[in-house]
Amino acid sequence: MTEAAQTAHDARTPEEIAGARDLFSKFDGLIAERQALLDTGVRDPFAIVMDEVKSPTLAIIKGKETILLGTYNYMGMTFDADVVQAGKDALDAFGAGTTGSRVLNGTYQGHRDVEDALKDFFGTDHAMVFSTGYQANLGMISTLAGKGDYVVIDADSHASIYDGCFLGDAEVVRFRHNSVEDLDKRLGRLPKEAQKLVVLEGVYSMLGDIAPLPEMVAAVRKHPNCMILCDEAHGMGFFGEHGRGVFEEQGMEGEIDFIVGTFSKSVGTVGGFCVSNHPKFNVLRLVCRPYVFTASLPPSVVATAATSIRKLMHAQDKRAHLWENSRKLHGGLKALGFTLGSDTPQSAIIAVILTDQAQAVAMWQALLELGLYVNMARPPATPAGMFLLRCSLCAEHSAAQVDQILEMFEAAGKATGAIA
Repeated sequence: MTEAAQTAHDARTPEEIAGARDLFSKFDGLIAERQALLDTGVRDPFAIVMDEVKSPTLAIIKGKETILLGTYNYMGMTFDADVVQAGKDALDAFGAGTTGSRVLNGTYQGHRDVEDALKDFFGTDHAMVFSTGYQANLGMISTLAGKGDYVVIDADSHASIYDGCFLGDAEVVRFRHNSVEDLDKRLGRLPKEAQKLVVLEGVYSMLGDIAPLPEMVAAVRKHPNCMILCDEAHGMGFFGEHGRGVFEEQGMEGEIDFIVGTFSKSVGTVGGFCVSNHPKFNVLRLVCRPYVFTASLPPSVVATAATSIRKLMHAQDKRAHLWENSRKLHGGLKALGFTLGSDTPQSAIIAVILTDQAQAVAMWQALLELGLYVNMARPPATPAGMFLLRCSLCAEHSAAQVDQILEMFEAAGKATGAIA
């Protein structure tokens, strides 16, 4: 750029810069919508800062003690004494990070240990750990299904599943949410000789509903050359006798080819994984780009994950209490007159459906002012254009806290007109 051009460029006012057409112009509508929302005086729902986290269920936000009901910390393992100590010990012994990918210098003893813990937890022959749960779906889907193959997914699939499809070169086929009939029909239209990967989720994160896996697996097995991947990100920890997920709860062990999950929910740290019994599974370590070209997890993280996973194998009491919390909150909100995402409590996620964005924002703000943090979700993240508040229960929520939560919802609902 010439000196004159640089001078002219630097002389532009902020208004001129904002009004210029560039690569950001495609976001102008969203920017304007967000600004209009902030101009009403509401806090930015996506800029909340936890000034202090006191426990899995309590934090300080803007100087106010706040009950956490939107963290996915289902089993409350983030403050478990053994988990925290394992991280401290690994930090002292191995340092802050690996500075390398798993296929270079990034495999430490702890990475093998957490993969062993996963194999023990799920009872599988193989386990592969990724740096995030997002990368686990991104890597598995894009690597397994390539050019000439098909990926068949639920229309309400998580963004990481869609992005795994986009990264790969397979044909993508969507079926109606949780519709066994539509899944069967769409598989029947595909070439019999083609390889297909069917991707399901045990728990769907927006409404907290679960997949009818036995019926879906039966439908898939009617068609040739199909493999099944099930994402148990929101099911691991509290579904099934051993906490393996919805597939265990529904008797589908041995029927699913690949189980994908995350450490950032029930395990209480960060990372992702895939477990499988397929005899050729380990070749994925050489060809899966989000695994090969990503720095491995820090030693302290894999140490906390391994310790947490082993404790979750024996967390029956925690699972039972979490289900008690789910039933109590779901029943209480329903009795207050709120519209919920499911008729019965299906998971630790309870979605409160609001009429529009204004009501959703007003409810979210009112709850936060009362000392309750929940997630606000809106299109396009939500199915069918819904505006909702997503509640994520924790095994560490006490019965008294659930009572407080219901009182806060009642007060906020009446103040905003969400309930009579």
